[in-house]
Amino acid sequence: MTAVRAILDSGRAVAADIKLAHSVFALPFALLAAVMAAAPGGAASLDGRRFAGQLVLVVLAMVAARTAAMLANRLLDRTLDARNPRTAGRAIPSGRLSVRAATSWLAASSLAFLAVCAGFGLAFANWWPLILGVPVLAWIAAYGLFKRFTALCHVWLGASLAISPLAAAIAVDPTALGTQPALWLLAAMVLGWVAGFDVIYALQDVAVDVRDGLHSLPSRLGPDRALLVSRGLHAAAGAALVAAAAIDPRLGWITGIAVALVIALLVVEHATVRRWGTTRISLAFFTLNGVISCVLGAAGIADTLAR
Repeated sequence: MTAVRAILDSGRAVAADIKLAHSVFALPFALLAAVMAAAPGGAASLDGRRFAGQLVLVVLAMVAARTAAMLANRLLDRTLDARNPRTAGRAIPSGRLSVRAATSWLAASSLAFLAVCAGFGLAFANWWPLILGVPVLAWIAAYGLFKRFTALCHVWLGASLAISPLAAAIAVDPTALGTQPALWLLAAMVLGWVAGFDVIYALQDVAVDVRDGLHSLPSRLGPDRALLVSRGLHAAAGAALVAAAAIDPRLGWITGIAVALVIALLVVEHATVRRWGTTRISLAFFTLNGVISCVLGAAGIADTLAR
């Protein structure tokens, strides 16, 4: 009973620390890509029974992969987190979660992700998720290292989340990426969008990053110039989104409204940061970006299934 209680306590500490609710950033894009891959001709081409099983596996893979990536980041950054007042209360530096327990959960979530990837092969004769599973895990777990060497760490994080719609499409139909260019544009949008808001998030730690020699854009370029780069990344993300909606006939007026709303929300995000700095980071980072992902995902799915 003591061992079970310890496992449950460490599991609760992991869930609270990595904030499972923040899966909302990438999950809607993965679901949209999965629907686009499964229904190339709209709802009439969707095999509902087959897709239901694939969708369950996509969601499980997303949760397991994000859990592994976040735990890898927390383990890599535990010494840095302990020296940063903003992050010193995280589970590992505060002592609520031991390094051993975090490593065990990292191993468990990684194995769970690979098991789900194998499920696509066993259930649907698609072994590409398992073949690509280890490289994907290595990529998304490496983010914590890159800020030690290069200011491109923000782009690395963006690419890590941009993998999600591409991976979901491959898991549902490995040929989809060769026949649906809108999927690549959707991934490009996620890359620019995530990299841009990660630059904004890094504004909270400029002084600490300078002290510790970390290569965030705000610490290397200064907040003002870093925000210019963030705006450029978000402009590129908006352009990729518009292009995706323009070239895919399944993405109609519902997606068009969502695209306009997303661009407006990105403008609001930058206006909020310009006016209030990092004092309203919860609004600028979590709320607005969560709305962006959910609105786009829901609109794209609705359009695809309506045609």
